[in-house]
Amino acid sequence: MEKPSSSRKSSTKVKASNDVNTSLSMLNEDLLQNILARLPALPFASAACVSKAWNSLCNRILSHPKLSSALSINPSLPDAVNEVVQRVLSEPIRPHFAIANTGTGFCTSKTLRLIRKSLGSNIPVIVTVANGIIGRDAVTDEFKEVKWGALFSGFGEEAYAKFINEGLVLTVGYLPGLKVEAVPLRRPPKSSQAPWVDNFIKDIKEYSATVSGLPFPIGIILFGEANSDMKLVLEKLDYAMPMDTVVVGDERGSFDFVHKSGNDSRIICSKKGNVEAVALVFAQDRDRSLGTIRFHVALSNGVSTVGPKYKAASVRPNTSDCATWLTARREGQQELLDGQSILLDINNLLDNHIESPDLYIGVIKNRKFSTGAEKPMPRTCVAYHGIVGGDEEYLYVDGIGIKTGDFFQFYYSDPNTALASLTKVHDALKSITLERDSKSFKGDGDNATNVFGGLIFACYGRGESFFGRHNVDSSPFLENFPGVPVSGIFCGGEMVRPCTTVIGQCEGASPVSCCLHVYSTVYLAMSYTPPSVED
Repeated sequence: MEKPSSSRKSSTKVKASNDVNTSLSMLNEDLLQNILARLPALPFASAACVSKAWNSLCNRILSHPKLSSALSINPSLPDAVNEVVQRVLSEPIRPHFAIANTGTGFCTSKTLRLIRKSLGSNIPVIVTVANGIIGRDAVTDEFKEVKWGALFSGFGEEAYAKFINEGLVLTVGYLPGLKVEAVPLRRPPKSSQAPWVDNFIKDIKEYSATVSGLPFPIGIILFGEANSDMKLVLEKLDYAMPMDTVVVGDERGSFDFVHKSGNDSRIICSKKGNVEAVALVFAQDRDRSLGTIRFHVALSNGVSTVGPKYKAASVRPNTSDCATWLTARREGQQELLDGQSILLDINNLLDNHIESPDLYIGVIKNRKFSTGAEKPMPRTCVAYHGIVGGDEEYLYVDGIGIKTGDFFQFYYSDPNTALASLTKVHDALKSITLERDSKSFKGDGDNATNVFGGLIFACYGRGESFFGRHNVDSSPFLENFPGVPVSGIFCGGEMVRPCTTVIGQCEGASPVSCCLHVYSTVYLAMSYTPPSVED
């Protein structure tokens, strides 16, 4: 029997290939787009390279921004990373940035290496250690709020406790029309505090100006190092940034991250290199405008005031312990009070509480701020300091920066206040509506169509132990935007600056600026409005 020649084989392959291409070209464009839209991210990326027509369809599919997130509490780091990566890449997406939040049981540098291997090395990736994680389970699809610590199971003699600190939540974003970069806050050894904060703000402005032509970004997600005090950083950022710039984040948590320096990507660890914080900066892309992406923030307050106002009399900062010793007078009175007397009065007022709440003082600070060589300008802000204790000499509080003459008031953690505040946040998130003047919009007009993703930053003191039931902090977002990706963390200090997009402020909330909160939950909702279609 005569064997087919090699030229005949080649001809057969070409004919078969042409037949396939002809069949694909005969597919209805809408049908092909529907097929491509169902592909996972990696096959989708390959499909975009098949032809100009396919690339055009793929660009049409990803013409709108997208957020994807997943959570895993698998105790194996490689397995946990694999679970969340598979979930976030299960649909078409071209990652512009990634944030991974883990427990102390996972190594941040190993987590970063595994995520970069899956997502690529050309995007900013931040890996932080949080006090807990919030998100939808990659395997079970159940939404969870997970705080690290002892988990009790069983009853009676079979009861046991298991300490959980292994797991992560991964958030990946695709934001066409924006540029995203990680900007480090470096503190050289033995340097004073102000100059390195000024340099940090300068770096943020320069990045924004380079990619957008505008001196300010639209948003910043900020992560502080475990032992850092972010009060001055936030106060200066609040002073330097316009009211339209959103700033949210977590004050304390060690991290590793990747950022670009020129054309190179550099891996930086917070434990090395004197890095105090990292900012994920979102700036307009001067070369691309595909509609409007907006950041909306809402704040759920979880503390209530108790007792009179006080005026700091003598103040002794203890920089080695990052604490302050002080005495005070009640407002309008001359009697000098020590820490023991002050706390006795406050505790008597809280006698009707079943459990002892956490106590703080909110200090009203009238200061002058500037960045660089600018003339200092007066500004008033509130800073919370946790109560450490008191004796016959002093009241002891966390943190420094208090001055003689500063007024302060006591605050205590209050779940009733938090629940009332959550109701206001729920109503405020519901009010984010789609601008319907765009004729290109095709949808049913519900809020979920407009809001495409969100992030939650909740105080570690909140959660199920605070409210008595689970997923309370997540409920305002989940109920308003079902099916919309949202993830988050339990923080060591919730950061949000007052800005034009803060919604859901409680009645009677202080008009004075406050950027670092206690017993609160911060919500960042991202919305998109398509470009208008001219007649």
